[in-house]
Amino acid sequence: MTNQDIWRIALQQSAYDCNCEPEDFLADENKVVLSQKHEKARVYLPLPFECDMVSYGSNIVAQVSPRMKETVQWYLDKYPVEHCFESPHVIALNEKLAEFGYKVCFMAEYFLPDLDVLKELPCDYELRVLHPADFMRYYTDTWSNALCKSRMHLDMLAVGAYDNGELIGLAGCSADCEDMYQIGVDVLPAYRKKGVASALTSRLALETLKLGKVPFYCAAWCNVRSVRNAIRCGFKPAWVELTARDSAFVDEMNR
Repeated sequence: MTNQDIWRIALQQSAYDCNCEPEDFLADENKVVLSQKHEKARVYLPLPFECDMVSYGSNIVAQVSPRMKETVQWYLDKYPVEHCFESPHVIALNEKLAEFGYKVCFMAEYFLPDLDVLKELPCDYELRVLHPADFMRYYTDTWSNALCKSRMHLDMLAVGAYDNGELIGLAGCSADCEDMYQIGVDVLPAYRKKGVASALTSRLALETLKLGKVPFYCAAWCNVRSVRNAIRCGFKPAWVELTARDSAFVDEMNR
């Protein structure tokens, strides 16, 4: 697999997710399409969306419901691409969404590995590659970024860090779609800032590539610690995404 292969696979996956073509993300002009379910989309996406916007940097592809099309087109026409995912402009979008009973909800940055940079990073603790039978007992709140209890069947592989036989860090990858596995990582507070997260993430990324799958990494923009981990391991920013959800869903998350 090459860097070019990785980008091609990611663009194709985003096309499945957004009901468009891979080349649409590389165009100079924004594109608004109607959202539809797709059998190859990431399994956790509650398609169809009312409003979801993805940018690989040059433009924005927005997938919407028919009733949202005019509003989202207005937003994309009014503001430059590089400012559509930040305040104060996103506040204007939120005000428009409120007319439909929706609010801006998820905003995240996604990272892909750079094979020219990615390498296994060291730490002072023993690392072990784990398979589902090995990590079944770790479906707890402590390891909720690495493993997902509600989608246990998708967790394919993990790497654990151990101090005298006790698990102190865990990275897991989830088969969120056919060709791409998402990496999540947790480290116990007492062991942070010791290179554990980067050692786990880099090792798991390499193990994922051995399976012929593309590892990808997601972080909230404000999670500087997580972003630093991605970059330290050899991941680079690939795309950003903004998703609106109904107001009741957002309000419940804020309780």
